[in-house]
Amino acid sequence: MTTLIKLGGSLITDKSEAKSFRTNYVRQIARQIARIRNSDAQRRIVIGHGSGSFGHFEARKHGTAAGIYTDQERLGFAQVGAVATELSMLVLRELIAVGLPAMRFQPSSTIISRKRQIISFDVRALALALDRRIVPLIHGDIALDEATNGTIVSTEAIFSRLAGPLQVRRIILLGEVAGVFDRRGEPIPAITPSTFDEAHSALAGSEGVDVTGGMRQKVETMIDIVREHPGLEVTIADGRRQSILIDLLMNHRKMGTQICGDLNLGAQ
Repeated sequence: MTTLIKLGGSLITDKSEAKSFRTNYVRQIARQIARIRNSDAQRRIVIGHGSGSFGHFEARKHGTAAGIYTDQERLGFAQVGAVATELSMLVLRELIAVGLPAMRFQPSSTIISRKRQIISFDVRALALALDRRIVPLIHGDIALDEATNGTIVSTEAIFSRLAGPLQVRRIILLGEVAGVFDRRGEPIPAITPSTFDEAHSALAGSEGVDVTGGMRQKVETMIDIVREHPGLEVTIADGRRQSILIDLLMNHRKMGTQICGDLNLGAQ
């Protein structure tokens, strides 16, 4: 079973301040992943992270998500990729520091998109890394685009392309909120394709700078994933909470908001 874990940009950076890295949260989560991995030799984990105040600030400044057509926009495209890599290296160092054999996979080198939708993604090396007990690290990144020349792809969009080839059964999205909230500010325990329309009106965008759509886009992407892979379960939870991954993956506690297929929810 493969588990995809995303460290949200709002969790690992302060999205209101450029290049603000929250070492403490990354270190706390890295230690939990190391413990989980040591307790279950068969568990395959891929770690992803958002670009937060690194990539999103640069992407907004250059309008990268909308495409690249001028020399200045091409330079901006390169700068967005550079800061996304800068953040990923900071995360990588924390993973290695706790004994995780992590390996970075640069999405921009293997992804091609068309009109911001991924149409090609070579995951063979990443899959082989999992087979060899390596922990792949990926992140939201720039991508070459057949229609707009270049754009931004989110970690969630990358996860959606990994779900089938890696036989993913669990996706955990860690941010700085305890799930998805309704209009009254109450957490929604579960969202399924049949209840999505009701929940959709309550969804808001991301606080701070986010060029990939915030919470609304995350939930929409996850609903699409569980429609395509009905046995897959998604959890959106607060990554600041002590032992959040231990509770979810080792203690099997239900926390945050669960997104799954209608039949999968009924079977629980």
